[in-house]
Amino acid sequence: MKVHFIAIGGSAMHNLAIALHLKGYQVTGSDDEIFEPSKGRLNKYGLLPSSIGWDVSKISPELDAVILGMHARKDNPELIKAQELQIPIFSYPEYLYEQTKNKTRVVIGGSHGKTSITSMILHVLCHNHIKHDYMVGAQLEGFECMVSLNEDTTIAVLEGDEYLSSPIDRRPKFHLYHPTIALLSGIAWDHINVFPTFENYVEQFQIFVDKIEPNGSIIYYSGDDNVKKVSVNSRVDVSKMPYDTHAHRIEEGITYLIDEEREYPLYVFGKHNLQNISGALNVCLQLGLSKGQFYSAISNFKGASKRLELVKQTHSSVMYKDFAHSPSKLKATTQALKSQFPGRKLIACMELHTFSSLNKDFLSQYDGAMQDADEAYVYFNPQTIAHKKLDPITKEEVKAAFNSDNVRVYTSSEELLEMLKTKNWEGANLLMMTSGNFDGVDFKELGDQLLI
Repeated sequence: MKVHFIAIGGSAMHNLAIALHLKGYQVTGSDDEIFEPSKGRLNKYGLLPSSIGWDVSKISPELDAVILGMHARKDNPELIKAQELQIPIFSYPEYLYEQTKNKTRVVIGGSHGKTSITSMILHVLCHNHIKHDYMVGAQLEGFECMVSLNEDTTIAVLEGDEYLSSPIDRRPKFHLYHPTIALLSGIAWDHINVFPTFENYVEQFQIFVDKIEPNGSIIYYSGDDNVKKVSVNSRVDVSKMPYDTHAHRIEEGITYLIDEEREYPLYVFGKHNLQNISGALNVCLQLGLSKGQFYSAISNFKGASKRLELVKQTHSSVMYKDFAHSPSKLKATTQALKSQFPGRKLIACMELHTFSSLNKDFLSQYDGAMQDADEAYVYFNPQTIAHKKLDPITKEEVKAAFNSDNVRVYTSSEELLEMLKTKNWEGANLLMMTSGNFDGVDFKELGDQLLI
């Protein structure tokens, strides 16, 4: 098979390119910009384009497929030539479906928890030496690639993102996977630039559930009314399996799962992770694993990258970083760290960085999102707002949106970091939350400076 990637440098795209290369396909690609780590990883496998830019000479009738990334535009010259030659053109999720359509597809959907739940399931399958295909939205410890596709597997575990598929296919990615086993973890409005109303956003999850294969299953978090409604109203042939927060106890900063008379200590913590574990357990039981196989594996699961990731620990303090940026993720992550260490002060910082979070019409969704922190600091860069061509927002508007007396707002990351350096960190924990990087802060270096 000969496959060409238009916009091969994307986080998802370059991983799929590597996976197909490892499967034995002839893979080529182009892009107008490629950054690390994509650049180094493509180079490692001999897939890095020899020059930057689009090259129509790479599009020929010998190609079996062209895979189009979101970074490309509708007027991309390579895309136009592929259309003229009538070469089959696929979006990233469409091609993943083509590769896994004869397998049991587990698709993890939801506004939050997708990566963590997918990572938990992959960890359990690997621990029990069960072969599987997968696609996950973060680089996982012990995994060479974020995508794996093989001929000798019968299971495919896919993280189901609700964002758009390609420049010429405006369907959400998870509409294209047609799960055998679906999971929905939660619905909290996101991607306001694509789904302008909450009702429109919820509709995407209803469509996702409608696309479950005949006689398939929906595993859903029963504590979310929108998830429950969407799942319960699914077709009569679809098996419906609710889950809730796993039984547990916390002692001296360690969370223990409780299953009948047995207990299992965890590395991860927080109510949202205990919900994620319940969801992952139900998926694994559906795949034929036993409870014993699941619990023995999940006990040594250390979490997905950037999801409540430990940066620094001392005898009286911890520092964590997290990918949290949406209101529901902020609230869950802040609650998790406060609940795990109730006797310590929690200082939580977050960066407004995404299109939705910086949108004046969306700001009110952050009402109370950081109220569980003892001190909460919100940072945004006005230049980022200008770059995204959004209406300006003020510190006062952000403060009012969070609607919590513990919140202070910064528009200078340097001032925020200098303020943190004046704090007494004895008996205090630090949580840094962003889908960006606070204008390039080195989190490990910051942890070493603060927690001594």
